[in-house]
Amino acid sequence: MAKPHINVVFVGHVDHGKSTLVGRILYDSGKIREDEINKLKAIAKEVGKETFEFAFVMDVTKEERERGVTIDINWKEIDTPKNYITIIDAPGHRDFIKNMITGASDADAAVLVVDADAGLQQQTKEHLFLTRTLGIDQLVVAVNKMDKVGYAKDKFDRIKNEIEKLSKLVGYQNIDFIPVSAYVGDNVVKKSDKLGWYNGLTLFETLDKLKEPEKPVNKPLRMPVDKVYSIKGIGTVPIGRIETGKMKIGDAVAFEPSGARGEVKSIEMHHKQLTEAQPGDNIGFNVKGVDNKQIKRGDVMGTPANVPTVVGTKGWIEAKIVVLDHPNGISAGHVPSMFVHTADVPVRIIEIISRIDPASGQEVEKNPKVVKTGEAAILKMQPLVPVVIEKSSFIPQLSRFALREGGMTIAAGVCTEINKG
Repeated sequence: MAKPHINVVFVGHVDHGKSTLVGRILYDSGKIREDEINKLKAIAKEVGKETFEFAFVMDVTKEERERGVTIDINWKEIDTPKNYITIIDAPGHRDFIKNMITGASDADAAVLVVDADAGLQQQTKEHLFLTRTLGIDQLVVAVNKMDKVGYAKDKFDRIKNEIEKLSKLVGYQNIDFIPVSAYVGDNVVKKSDKLGWYNGLTLFETLDKLKEPEKPVNKPLRMPVDKVYSIKGIGTVPIGRIETGKMKIGDAVAFEPSGARGEVKSIEMHHKQLTEAQPGDNIGFNVKGVDNKQIKRGDVMGTPANVPTVVGTKGWIEAKIVVLDHPNGISAGHVPSMFVHTADVPVRIIEIISRIDPASGQEVEKNPKVVKTGEAAILKMQPLVPVVIEKSSFIPQLSRFALREGGMTIAAGVCTEINKG
């Protein structure tokens, strides 16, 4: 019987050791050979990035290696005794937050990496909020670089307490906290003898106990398009993750808002041919009858019989939001960017209907002028370009979004009502 397939995104502030942690888990679990690590060690030394050999397992481009940062999302597979896991290494740098959001929206669980010495940074908080907004229920916090702080329990406890306080704001319940040293290999796959005060699981053991989410196979087909390739001799190949429904070879498919229609000729996942794709599968597929210029990132695929819901520029989206961080608060007239699945579109806030209690959802104030940091509200937004979004009561996976402005995430929300316009 096939093992449960779980997508796990590794997120965290730039320089907190995320890619090194991924490289270490792959190496210690036998996915990377000793000679490969030695080669990467030599490359790291060459570009003046000594100690980056594990990070270079995932950071494969020249620019990533020279800058020492993850720019794009990368995938690797590992097997734990119970689970088959796709690891997604998402960028931590604020310049590449769009790629991080794509990585997180593809995941069933997240590992948030925090440097034990540097502690929580703005990006750490933003990634914590975004993972929740994007529907990730299972969260593991790896407190990294414990070797740099002498394996001190108080450093670990301080980070744990801060994250527990923040996570209550967005509704995380049970979080696993693990002290690790990615570079040394403490508590990643092998138990460390330097952390006598910690008697929990290693990171590898924690990944093994993650639960596969229920697959919404009976919902209509939905797959946000992440990238589109034109491959010589094959044709148009969209890449993305099936969120709901099933897709088989020979199926007729529809892309919105582009309006393109085609037929599925072949499906591939991790270089293996499939006859059918299900929710959670990160796939590439050849589609007949669609030119690669007709569809783009941010489109969503469905079927001609049940096309994805498009809200046009004369329509509106009603949503529940929580303001995560804004110096002056959010008011009508604001034009932030809305990140929903793989789309990124400008929206105008046209009305704040009410301020609500974040915990109970009860109305506190009608038509407030402004909603401040930490407050929740119901508001109406008008997309300035057509966008696919679904109501949370219909397809929750495509109802969650983040609002960004001035390089930061200002709010997170969920779509409750739609007027297509």
